[in-house]
Amino acid sequence: MIPSRQSADVLLILLSLLLPSFCLGIRSFPTRVVDAVNGLGLGPDGLSRFAEAPDYRNGAECPVSSNREYDLSCDTSLVHIAMTLDSKYLRGSMAAVHSVLRHASCPEHVFFHFISAEFDPVSPLVLNQLVRSTFPSLNFKVYIFREDTVINLISSSIRQALENPLNYARSYLGDILDRCVERVIYLDSDVVVVDDIRKLWDIPLSGSRVIGAPEYCHTNFTKYFTDSFWSDPVLSRVFGSRNPCYFNTGVMVMDLVRWREGNYRKRIENWMELQRKRRIYDLGSLPPFLLVFAGNVEPIDHRWNQHGLGGDNVRGSCRSLHPGPVSLLHWSGKGKPWVRLDAKKPCTLDHLWEPYDLYRAEDHTVGSSSPSSSSSPLPGYWGYFL
Repeated sequence: MIPSRQSADVLLILLSLLLPSFCLGIRSFPTRVVDAVNGLGLGPDGLSRFAEAPDYRNGAECPVSSNREYDLSCDTSLVHIAMTLDSKYLRGSMAAVHSVLRHASCPEHVFFHFISAEFDPVSPLVLNQLVRSTFPSLNFKVYIFREDTVINLISSSIRQALENPLNYARSYLGDILDRCVERVIYLDSDVVVVDDIRKLWDIPLSGSRVIGAPEYCHTNFTKYFTDSFWSDPVLSRVFGSRNPCYFNTGVMVMDLVRWREGNYRKRIENWMELQRKRRIYDLGSLPPFLLVFAGNVEPIDHRWNQHGLGGDNVRGSCRSLHPGPVSLLHWSGKGKPWVRLDAKKPCTLDHLWEPYDLYRAEDHTVGSSSPSSSSSPLPGYWGYFL
């Protein structure tokens, strides 16, 4: 018997009373608790139609962790990745995780921190169970993000999807994740990684820098803020001596120790509060990050965020790859590869996402394309990778 959503919610409340809470109304539950909950089921909504991923294991060259007797979420020898997990973008999230594991030199040394919205149409407990059934050996933990933490700070955006409270969870990672997590890679749900994630993890953040990301200094930076912002003599001097460049917040290396010490969550919230009073930007969660960090970001090679493959925020038109090698593909923008593939109207680069798709519909073969296959629809593009 599949329990109702109400039953799952009651169970969630009971679990919240038994498990430690975090500040700002954000809490987590360890996977071992959910694994002990039998009979949840995944419902008739199609979310259960994911194939089990291959069991990726470490090779002989991978070091043996010295912290296996402790909570793995605190193990500093692992690569820690934070991602949001919601029902609307679940197919993308599963493909992203699959891509990380497929290309990791030591997949058992990767730990995922998933952030799930409290009021997602699909219970966070069910999402947890789904991840476990798809990736049985995955190291992960699911945290519940209470949307009322940020809902009153969100202003209207150019695209409604950008107003989703979960888009702002990246600003709260220092509070959401366990205090023992000192460093994390944040990834959006619409990416695939085609290189060893350890290479990104090992990039140092020099000096006092809090985040690292690919920068795009040729982009017209002024377009990310309104004329009202630039015409204000006080606001327009916010960057001071900094030389601000655009960066995409969908791929970031974050030092959470420095983040917490500098109270960067509050700094971002301050800009969101001002935005509610007078409109200084139009694009969701990105501009506050630019206001706080632009010009003080550890520059990471562009290969780690080939972004914009989803087109712009209005039309979602097809895009081509930027020149140079590729380690990560990012379908930022309106168009998502799984949507266009299902509609039989894919962009050329959407076929590069398809080999990592674990969704199994009646007319869809999971992992039907392989990056190493000579029958790949885009054999020329694989020369960019690795």
